[in-house]
Amino acid sequence: MELSILLPTISTTFIAISAILVAIGWYHIRQKNRLAHERFMVSGAIFALAFFIVYMSRTIFAGNTAIAESTPDLVKTFYYIFLLFHITLATVSAVFGLVTLTLAFKKNFAKHRKIGRWTAVMWLVTAPTGIFVYTLLYIIYPGGETKPVIDAIFGW
Repeated sequence: MELSILLPTISTTFIAISAILVAIGWYHIRQKNRLAHERFMVSGAIFALAFFIVYMSRTIFAGNTAIAESTPDLVKTFYYIFLLFHITLATVSAVFGLVTLTLAFKKNFAKHRKIGRWTAVMWLVTAPTGIFVYTLLYIIYPGGETKPVIDAIFGW
């Protein structure tokens, strides 16, 4: 497997695992099993962080893949609107995730409970949208060339 698809595949796998762990963690808190809830949620956060590290490394050093030129215009329009939705939701979810984890570690469970519900829902929507973006870019309409951000910054 080429590096151009290996890293996106790894990062997308991390997001899928993260969402599964969050869903299991949510199940456990509904069952009043706090220890299992904590372990699954922290594990989900670790996989989300691993995604972010791989994604940012790829973005900086390898670049991101543009949607293929051969993609029909209607699909491109849909893709860009969907991508904007996904990026916005992912950013908001990440911030909420950090806040939710911080509240839990500070043992402020009343606020954690209120915000955590929204955080989990956002994450469980964000992850499938990321998988859909991956599917469009690397499976259905394999993208064009990439340029590392670092090359663009320094004009290389």
